[in-house]
Amino acid sequence: MKKYIVRLTPEEQMQLSQIIRSGKSAARTLLHARILWKAETDSAAPAWSDEAIGEALEVHSATVARVRQRFVEEGLEAALRPKSSRRQYPRKLDGAAEARLIALACGPAPEGRARWTLRLLADRFVQLEHVPALSHETVRRTLKKTNCSRIGKNTGRFHPSTRPSLWPRWKMY
Repeated sequence: MKKYIVRLTPEEQMQLSQIIRSGKSAARTLLHARILWKAETDSAAPAWSDEAIGEALEVHSATVARVRQRFVEEGLEAALRPKSSRRQYPRKLDGAAEARLIALACGPAPEGRARWTLRLLADRFVQLEHVPALSHETVRRTLKKTNCSRIGKNTGRFHPSTRPSLWPRWKMY
């Protein structure tokens, strides 16, 4: 016997029906709505088993059980939206370290180089003992937040200094 039994109110049935029929919600929301629709215990028709729902919707029966449990414990809205991650990622650079990195990137390139690369910046930042370790990806994300272009004009970004004063007017012939 199932521990978490889905019983939908008429308002919840209408909301699920609208979500499923429109098909304009996120894929996971649509999937969870279909799971709840099939899992409903009604006096007119018996509820589907978790295995049958999983097979029909091509998901694992454990997913069906989790959606059912979340609906019973937290409600319809919680069962439809994805559960937020509880994992927290510590920041590698605080504000002061970001400022030092930006200053380094906007400064002169190392001797023998035309410009800084992300890996060169990461290595130099570690050499200067600002942080014990730093990846080039962290450098990229930090520099992306600034207007300091360390790689030149061919970054794909539209620079205001290169913008023409008047846009060309197109004539129709």
